[in-house]
Amino acid sequence: MFKKLKKSLIFWHSPPLTRYTVLKRNITIIMLLITIIPLTCMLIINNFQYKTHLRNQIMAPLYAMTEKTRHSFEIFMDQRLAIIRFISATYSVENLGNEQVIQKILTSLKKERYGFIDIGLINAKGDLVSYVGPYSLLGKNYSEQISFQETQIKGQYISNVFLGYRKYPHIVIAVQVIRDDGEIWVLRATIDTDFFDNLISSMGLERSSDAFLVNSDGILQTNSLYYGNTLEKCPLKLPSKNFKSRGIETKDSNNRDIIIVSSGFSIADYILVIVQPQSVALKSWYALKTEMIIIFLSSLTVIVFAIVQMTAVLIKRIKTSDEYRESVLIELQHAQKLSSIGRLAAGVAHEINNPLAIINEKAGLMLDLIDLSKDFTQKSKFGELTQSIVTSVDRCRKITHRLLGFSKRIDVKIEPIQINTVLREVIGFLEKDILYRRLEVNLKLSDTLEPILSDQGQIQQVLLNLLTNAFAAVQDELGRVDVETKTIQDKGVEIKITDNGCGIPDKIIKNIFDPFFTTKKEKGTGLGLSISYGIIKKLGGEIFVDSAQGKGSVFTIVLPEKTNKMESENENTEN
Repeated sequence: MFKKLKKSLIFWHSPPLTRYTVLKRNITIIMLLITIIPLTCMLIINNFQYKTHLRNQIMAPLYAMTEKTRHSFEIFMDQRLAIIRFISATYSVENLGNEQVIQKILTSLKKERYGFIDIGLINAKGDLVSYVGPYSLLGKNYSEQISFQETQIKGQYISNVFLGYRKYPHIVIAVQVIRDDGEIWVLRATIDTDFFDNLISSMGLERSSDAFLVNSDGILQTNSLYYGNTLEKCPLKLPSKNFKSRGIETKDSNNRDIIIVSSGFSIADYILVIVQPQSVALKSWYALKTEMIIIFLSSLTVIVFAIVQMTAVLIKRIKTSDEYRESVLIELQHAQKLSSIGRLAAGVAHEINNPLAIINEKAGLMLDLIDLSKDFTQKSKFGELTQSIVTSVDRCRKITHRLLGFSKRIDVKIEPIQINTVLREVIGFLEKDILYRRLEVNLKLSDTLEPILSDQGQIQQVLLNLLTNAFAAVQDELGRVDVETKTIQDKGVEIKITDNGCGIPDKIIKNIFDPFFTTKKEKGTGLGLSISYGIIKKLGGEIFVDSAQGKGSVFTIVLPEKTNKMESENENTEN
């Protein structure tokens, strides 16, 4: 029977299951963060560092190839420009104006140098006065064209690619020719762009890669495998023109991740562009990245499994420990209660029951004597008075029985209670001690106090313990204890017990609610305040203490309008 009762007490007074759920969740989250955050940081840092290093290793050959190819283009253009400049310096304007002379020059150029198509001489007014080539351009005026204007200002000019009359891509190279009289003429030659395509083909790029020339406006100057033909607008967002190789990572119109490396020409308005898919450039990186992710996920799975299992075992042990501690505290609580009530009950039995028994016997004897007296004139009146004495004695006997019932094991029962009534009953139990020690007890009980749903027996025990401690802390005849109740804003009740006793030192006030902590040495068990604290917490309330050594202490209890919902449900389930 005792074992069943003990198990029942442990079950009903153990902490709510949600507490362990929250604790398990918090421990799991903290342990996961402690382990996963460093692992994730290491993965991210290694990922960044290795990718940066690998990117540099990959970009370096692309930069070198871009610089080398651009240099080859510039050498080609510079050679052609040097040839035209040499011709302008070797031959006079009169010789260059002779069609037979420039015919020999063009024939020689075609034999010795690749790419020349035609050659012509333009006078200071912009008229083509001498021309050899496949078109009928003699007499055409070039004064409004950029090639003529820029050549006169800068001394030389290399044009962008254009189609011309043959609808075939070519470029124009022009240089100044200065006559003896100081008049500036222009020697102009057209060069085929087949060399551009041949040079790009010789770069040896992979099939998925691409290389082409564009001008500063983004117009293709050569054909591209994936992004358009000559003189079409390049759809890629290219880096700004720079005479050193630059690279960016972006997406193309097909949503492919690509690397673009570009380098601008110093001799003309051209930009060499190399486009390579990241899947090709970073092939080794993606392989390593996949392995790193697999290792990370595997490690994460092992860590999570280990943490969950360890946390479950830890919470189970904590729960078992709490249940055992709760059962011990319940037994100690009951023992403390019996000790307090037993002392009061013994005093009541000795001080009240014996005189009441004597009074009851005497009153009974008086009734018998009245009944036997036949000629007693006040027989009826004295009989009623004596009977009222018997009735009052019986009433006192019932009061003492209720007092003794306070020491019995009482099940938790949540019911409407009036805190003022409970306080008066508890103070009534201590009335003899108050009178004997001549203590001043002031009740400041709120008249508007509403009933609350709680356990009367447990609250009675807490109040009895706090008042007993307050009386023990004050001096005889000088002691004062104030008991105040009031309603708080969140629909609860506040009970404040103030004494002018010795107070509690600051160094020990934080330990007064710890089990077995006492300042009474052999006179105390150190369980009263600990048990009271546990009861108030179970009932959903709070208990506070404010004390100054030599001035007294203030214990404040805040009880909610309704006690813990789980305990109420447990009561209903048990019933």
